[in-house]
Amino acid sequence: MDWQVTKGTAAPLGATLTATGCNFAIHAPNAKGLTLVIFDDNNDHHSIPLYKNHSHIYSAHVSGIQAGMRYAYSVISPKETLWLLDPYAHQLTDNPLSETVPTAVIRHHGFDWQNTEKPQIEQANTLVYELHVKGFTQLHPDIPAALQGKYLGLCHPACIEHFKSLGITTLQLMPIATSLDEAHLHDKELTNFWGYNPLCWFAPDTKFAISDPITELKTMVRTLHQHGIEVILDVVYNHTAESGHGGPIFNFKQLAPKAYLMNGQGEFENYSGCGNTVDLNYPPVLRTVMDSLRHWVEEYQIDGFRFDLAATLGRRGPLFDRRSAFFQSIHQDPVLQSTKLIAEPWDIGPNGYQLGGFPMRWNECNDKFRDITRSFWNHKTSLGDFATRLMGSRDLFSASKWPDKLSVNYISYHDGFTLQDLVSYNHKHNEANKESNRDGHGDNRSFNHGIEGPTDTFAIINLRERQKRNLITSLLFSFGIPHLLAVDSLSHTQKGNNNAYCQDSEISWANWQLNKVQDDFQQWLQKIIAARSQFMVPFIEGFSGESRGEHRINWMKPNSQRLNVDDWHQHSPIILHLGLYHCGSELLYLINPDKVPTRFRLPKGSPWEIICDTADLNPSQPTVCTTHMQSAHSMTILHRR
Repeated sequence: MDWQVTKGTAAPLGATLTATGCNFAIHAPNAKGLTLVIFDDNNDHHSIPLYKNHSHIYSAHVSGIQAGMRYAYSVISPKETLWLLDPYAHQLTDNPLSETVPTAVIRHHGFDWQNTEKPQIEQANTLVYELHVKGFTQLHPDIPAALQGKYLGLCHPACIEHFKSLGITTLQLMPIATSLDEAHLHDKELTNFWGYNPLCWFAPDTKFAISDPITELKTMVRTLHQHGIEVILDVVYNHTAESGHGGPIFNFKQLAPKAYLMNGQGEFENYSGCGNTVDLNYPPVLRTVMDSLRHWVEEYQIDGFRFDLAATLGRRGPLFDRRSAFFQSIHQDPVLQSTKLIAEPWDIGPNGYQLGGFPMRWNECNDKFRDITRSFWNHKTSLGDFATRLMGSRDLFSASKWPDKLSVNYISYHDGFTLQDLVSYNHKHNEANKESNRDGHGDNRSFNHGIEGPTDTFAIINLRERQKRNLITSLLFSFGIPHLLAVDSLSHTQKGNNNAYCQDSEISWANWQLNKVQDDFQQWLQKIIAARSQFMVPFIEGFSGESRGEHRINWMKPNSQRLNVDDWHQHSPIILHLGLYHCGSELLYLINPDKVPTRFRLPKGSPWEIICDTADLNPSQPTVCTTHMQSAHSMTILHRR
């Protein structure tokens, strides 16, 4: 090929098209024998020498290179040729060079965004809806077969209608960056369906595309934005698919081993549980992660990120530091200033549980809300614990920092039981994962209400549905940002599997064929989400910031008397009375976790309007004045102006 090769520039890293060709730059402290390899249309490969720049960056500018051409790097030794993937690759091919290493595709990122603006949903109005791109659309009957399981399926009118009818503001997509199956899954003929094993931090996964992952993902984001829906990506920067000792080599292990934390014996630290731990105090890796985040925002107009095992990102060696280099870099970066940042605030390393420990601008997934709310309705936990979570976990997230530091409250996430399974199983049933049911969490706080799994017994079905409504009402009328697992809106069951990471099957695929009970729940959910937006959001806004002390909070017994100290340690009926300012709007929560009905005496004044009664899909008594008989295992939310 008649290509002219010059030194090129050290920035930006990756493959960058120019007016005359393409500039290649890669950080490679261990660059001995490193060569750029370009593949032509006949799949012949051509080796290109690299020139050393500053800071261990090697570069080359190759004239005549065009978008669509493929490239990789190689290290040639007397024994073998080791193929390496550019850590900055923007698109990968499906055909590997070696057993697992794919080639990268040089891309031009031009796209017509049609002047579409980002929705920029305020924190108090945000309703996060977590889903898997394939799992959510794979079985949707109104989506054409070619689009099912794809980026373009997620923005099909049938999905848009579903999101809008529910009142969803923000989609949180499980990882869409290119990931890789672990070796042990191949032996079991399973796959890493969830995608939490990243191969490349810049490249959208081709398995969710028909032909062009970059254009199709951008089209999806543009369409969702045009309908006022944000897109948040679940990103994994705590480890890579290179695993630990003996694991595969894709790039960092060969190019820059300091990318990973090592212990005193020269072994990989494994704070992620996946074999290695990325060290974000190593400046070149921090730069790569920051460049990746900016790439998703600038090229794909992404609205925010949920960071998997985010405690790892704030580590300085074995210690967590909220002033670490990563947090400081995020805080000052102008491109990321308007993005939503959600942390999974833990990892499995020492001092790894950091709920409430992240700096300003970071919202955090609140597992205490999950566990205590589950326990309150399915078993027993104290009123004090439940009240603390309902009121926004202010022991961890001070209201003085709301709405910037609102807790992300949830009942179910992708890992663990779905909402339906939470009220249908006492124990996990993960046999399909082929690990003899040893995997998955054992502390589920679930209750089957008399029969393990599916049943035709009306009384059990009725109680399960009521408990689902109790859990969701507690979530939507708590202070915080509610997170909904998308398949819960369809009453999806994973058949008791609480760790379906390897299930690319109907266990994980949303079932859109709803029976009457499931359809009733979805219609109820639409109403309760609309009620939250109308009635609860003003209270979250009112209780946030400097005016929070001007509003009213009263906890009372069913007879309207104030609680004493001992009452907070009980598991019994309770009233929460909220009011804005001295005489503004009021909300009243009548909460009855007991097995018997309880009559509540209501605060005096004008009649109360029933917003929701979890014991009744269609309350026949729209207003009440003095007392209300609350059914067993239920709660009612009332409002008056």
